[in-house]
Amino acid sequence: MATPPESPVEEHAYELEPSRTPKPIPVALEELCRQTKFSKQEIRVMYRGFKTECPEGVVHEESFKDIYAKFFPHGNSALYAHYVFKAFDVNCSGAISFRELLVTLSTLLRGSVYERLRWAFRLYDVDGDGAITRQELAEVVVAVHELLGRRAPPGSPAGRLDDAKANEQVDRVFRKLDLNQDGVITIEEFLESCLKDDVITRSLQMFDTGL
Repeated sequence: MATPPESPVEEHAYELEPSRTPKPIPVALEELCRQTKFSKQEIRVMYRGFKTECPEGVVHEESFKDIYAKFFPHGNSALYAHYVFKAFDVNCSGAISFRELLVTLSTLLRGSVYERLRWAFRLYDVDGDGAITRQELAEVVVAVHELLGRRAPPGSPAGRLDDAKANEQVDRVFRKLDLNQDGVITIEEFLESCLKDDVITRSLQMFDTGL
C-alpha cells in the first residue's frame, strides 16, 4: 500500500542500537516537532492510530462527524462538527491531513490561552473573512446547544423558548465583544475582550465548547 500523504514517520524510528548506525529521522517528523508541542514519540503513537483509523491519510467531513457523534450521543453534533472541521481544515481542501490535525491539537491541548483564542476566533469566523458577524456567532451558538442536547425541536413551544434564550445569549456576548459597536468583531476585539474575561479564560484552559 502506498504511503499516505504527509506520512511523518511510518516505521522509520530513530533507533540507537549498539551494533547499528542510528537511522535518520525523516525531515517531516522534525518539522512536526518544531510546529507542535508534541514529542517525537507522541507523534509516532498518534500517527499509528491515525493511519489505522484513516488509511487514506486524511479525515473527510463525514468521518469527522461520525467521531463527534460518538462523543455526544445525546445531542445533534453534526452542525458543530461541521464548523470544527472547517477550523481544522486550514488549507480548505475539504479533508484534514495528519499535519493539520496535529498542529490544531497541539494548539488546543498545549497552546497558550492566546493561541487557543485565535483558534476559537477562526471557529466563529464561519466565512473566514477575518471578522465575526452576529449571524455567524448565532450559528455557532445554536450548533453548541444542539451538540449538548439543549435545543428542543424547532417550532415547538419549548423550541421557541430555547431560540429566545439563545438570541439573548448571542446579543449579550456580541455586545461584549464588539468593542466599537460597528456590527462586526475583529480578531483584535475578540482577543482584548476575552483576555479580560476570567470566565472565558478559565473555559479555554479547560477546553470548553462555549463562550
